[in-house]
This record gives sequence, structure tokens and C-alpha cells, in this order.
Amino acid sequence: MVAYGITTTGGPVFLGLAPAASEGHDPWFDFLADLTSRGLRSPVLVITDGAAGLVSAVEHAFPAAVRQRCLVHRARNVLAKVPVHAQAEVKAAYWQIFDDIQLPPGQGAVDEAAQRAAAFAARYEHSYPAAVACLTSTLAELTVHLRFPVEHWQRIRHTNLLERTFGETRRRTKVIGRLPGERSCLKLVWAVLDRASRGWRGLTYTPAGARLLQDLRRELFTPPADPTISKPVTTAA
Repeated sequence: MVAYGITTTGGPVFLGLAPAASEGHDPWFDFLADLTSRGLRSPVLVITDGAAGLVSAVEHAFPAAVRQRCLVHRARNVLAKVPVHAQAEVKAAYWQIFDDIQLPPGQGAVDEAAQRAAAFAARYEHSYPAAVACLTSTLAELTVHLRFPVEHWQRIRHTNLLERTFGETRRRTKVIGRLPGERSCLKLVWAVLDRASRGWRGLTYTPAGARLLQDLRRELFTPPADPTISKPVTTAA
């Protein structure tokens, strides 16, 4: 289990690594709880695939955060329900939902993607209903990135950063064949991931983008005022 993050200044950081026997709720929740016990605040945004155990653990560990579902993983899910001869066409139509949205971040951009998704559904619902249902059932999770700064959209709409480093990990462990034990395995994987993380590109932070993220954090983490509680009144002496 691995977690990466982006700091408030745009820098990437390798947060943690832990072994687990499964990807169920409990192992993921314990992993996230360890990160928070070491000082990790709740992130504004969490990017995941659709693994049920991970999703459930994130919702319990960081209930105020919003979650973006990986567009690349969902594209694979959609295409798995389409005949091979039509996959190129459907794939292009899928990415047209999210690409080149010429609107500022916020509800307007989310609504634009929803309209495009509705057009996708109307086009393919009779030919590939399972593929359409796969898209529309999680559309709200797929468009979360559109609430964030435009310059971040391409980087925060998928988990490709993780996938690339996992590929490097598999390459290094494959040549060994069999490791002496869990500790040596963890040390090797940590070393590979730590080295890979040094070459990451961060995110560009503009003043407008920083203000938007600050506004999102206040919106998510500042509880609304209770209208039933009256404010104290002070009088001059």
C-alpha cells in the first residue's frame, strides 16, 4: 500500500508504504490511520481507483475530503464492456467528455462535462448499455477535478503517477525472484519508490489557483455557522 501527495506549494511527496494481505477496508484504514497519527492532515482531494475497500477507508479516514476517481481506470472499465471493433471509437468519445473544457473551474465546468456525458449516453445506450451505465453511475466521482485549478486538471484526474512508479517497482523485484522476507522486500520497494519520487514534477501554483484551493479547503473543512446560536452583543461602557 502506497500513498503520494502534493503539498500546498505544489511539491510532490512520498507519504508512506506498508505491507498488507489484502486491499480490503481494514488494511487500508489502518494504513491511512498511521499516516494521520504521524501528522498528516486531511487532504482536500484524494485520487483513487474504484477499489471498494480503499474507497470505504478513505471515506472513513477523511470524511470531509472530496474524491476523484481515476479516469484512466474508468476508461478501461468502460471499454471492457464494448466489442473490440468499437473500442477505439468509444474511447475517443469517452475522453471527449473531459478534454478541452473551456470554462473556469467550478460547477459550470462540471455541468459541461455532464452534458457531454449525456450526449455519450444518448449515442451508445442502445448499442452498449453496460458501458454507458459504467460511466454514468460514477460520473460525479469522475468530474471532481473540474472544481480545482485548470492548470492541475491533467495531473489530478488519474493515478498515473502511482502506476508509473509501480512499474519500476515490479521491474526491480522481478529480477530478484524471491526475497528473504517481508522486511527486505519493504526496504527494496521503499528505496525504489523513494528514488523515483525525486524525479517527480510538481504542480504549478498560480496566485489564482492558490486562492481557489484555499476557498475549497474553507468550504470543506469549516463547519457552517449554527443559525440557532445568536452572536454575543457588546456595548460600550
